Amino acid sequence: MNVCKIFALHVLILLCLTLCCNHINAARIIGFFPTPSKSHTLIHAAIADSLARAGHNVTVIGISKNVYPNAKYKFIEIKLTEAAESHQNVLQNMVKKPKSFYFNLFNFVYSFANTANRTLSHPKMKDFLRRHGAGAFDLVLLGFAANDFAMGLGAHFGCPTIISFVVQPVSSINRLVGNPSESAYVPSWFSELKAPLTFWGRVLSFLVAFYEEWIVLPIVKINMLKIYNYNFPSDRYPPLDEVRKNVSLIFTNHHFSQGPIRPNVPNLIEIGGIQIKEKPDPLPTDIAKVLDESKEGVIYFSLGSNIKGSHLNEEKIKIMFNVISKLPYKVLWKWSPTELPGESKNIIFRDWLPQDDILAHPNVKLFITHGGMGSVVESQYHGVPMVGIPLFGDQPSNMVNVERSGYGLAVDYLTLSEESLNNAIQDVLNNPKYKEAVQTFSRLYRDRPMTPRETVVYWVDYVLRHKGAKHMQSPAVHMNRWQLLSLDVIGFLLAIVLTISVVIVKVCKLICCRGRKNKLPKVEKAKKN
Repeated sequence: MNVCKIFALHVLILLCLTLCCNHINAARIIGFFPTPSKSHTLIHAAIADSLARAGHNVTVIGISKNVYPNAKYKFIEIKLTEAAESHQNVLQNMVKKPKSFYFNLFNFVYSFANTANRTLSHPKMKDFLRRHGAGAFDLVLLGFAANDFAMGLGAHFGCPTIISFVVQPVSSINRLVGNPSESAYVPSWFSELKAPLTFWGRVLSFLVAFYEEWIVLPIVKINMLKIYNYNFPSDRYPPLDEVRKNVSLIFTNHHFSQGPIRPNVPNLIEIGGIQIKEKPDPLPTDIAKVLDESKEGVIYFSLGSNIKGSHLNEEKIKIMFNVISKLPYKVLWKWSPTELPGESKNIIFRDWLPQDDILAHPNVKLFITHGGMGSVVESQYHGVPMVGIPLFGDQPSNMVNVERSGYGLAVDYLTLSEESLNNAIQDVLNNPKYKEAVQTFSRLYRDRPMTPRETVVYWVDYVLRHKGAKHMQSPAVHMNRWQLLSLDVIGFLLAIVLTISVVIVKVCKLICCRGRKNKLPKVEKAKKN
């Protein structure tokens, strides 16, 4: 009996020591996600939840309802009704008046920057910052989208900053960690170009990179600086350029298997598919029943978390409904019940559907999507072929890559007709090449040494262990663009070459002049004789 008591006591002591160690190693992390886009927040919040489940003390500040109600982090909501409505208006204009992404780029930037600025200046946020000063947190996790100025939070709390970005690196992200652009073989995410590039592809890629680096970024930087100086005045905080150098790590929701193949600096970490659950959650009973009993297959249709029925043209909605209502399959359609386009026995409308869990079901035959990166990645991960109706932003570029890779087809929203939509759906449903291609990629995409969540936890712990991990930072972060392009070096060498050339020319002229003077007397004597 005494032996049992001693054993139980030892177990209790060991358990207490374990709990104490976990408590000691737990870091205080603040997540700041001032994005009006739910799809963006899903990525950022998945990182925060992974860290919270690993034992860290994580607090998340967001401007919309918590996207993960069962998350382990503490959630603080800052309501910005006007900013949300403004963002919806921007989306509606982009859908109803489609333009190239580059024409809408500044609208995107303004919308995201304005929302982040309102979040920082909100009374609830200001009160939070007053109550939590330097030393209150060990790490800032920033959901990045045209909000460089929010990196001032790292200066406020006196701790490193880690960036979460929702797609592959773009110019603004590359600049933060000194990641090389390499436009000759790494096309911009927005350009709809796919590697390997042809000569004309490289020409276009160069022009796009030039536009982003030398026109967009300088204009955006001026706006960022104004907002930063307003929220983080110079009498208390360091300059924005210095704050930008405090970025320890960037998590990008991308994986090299998606392409393009490119070099990355050590502190740019790929975590493509972080929002995808390794084990799907149980589906709602009614949805599970539909999927389980539909042995012939089910189609899932969603235009994402941002698009509402009011954003779309009524004629286009009618076209979609007419085609989908005639399909010999059950269709789960994410659509507001107040904006139903009609009624059909084969369509089940829901205001919200657990997309990741539905796509994981083996009976899903097709995903009709808007082509947002999060949706495309989830479809690729679960091996479900796609038909895309891209509307704005990165969606056209994403669907171009889907088509070229053989994972599905895209139909143009502006010229959408019942014939074009039905032909695309029938082709993807009946031609096995699309399913085979996306399922082959799914196996490739999943084959990694660590899951995205494990990767996040490891690298955040690494940054914390090494006090910001400054040794991972590229020297390029501390260089200006002229130095990165070696223009100062080239100018110096050209000056040397020019100086030497001038000296040589003058010496030659001097020698020639002396030679002529020496010849003159002889010529004159010859004339006299």
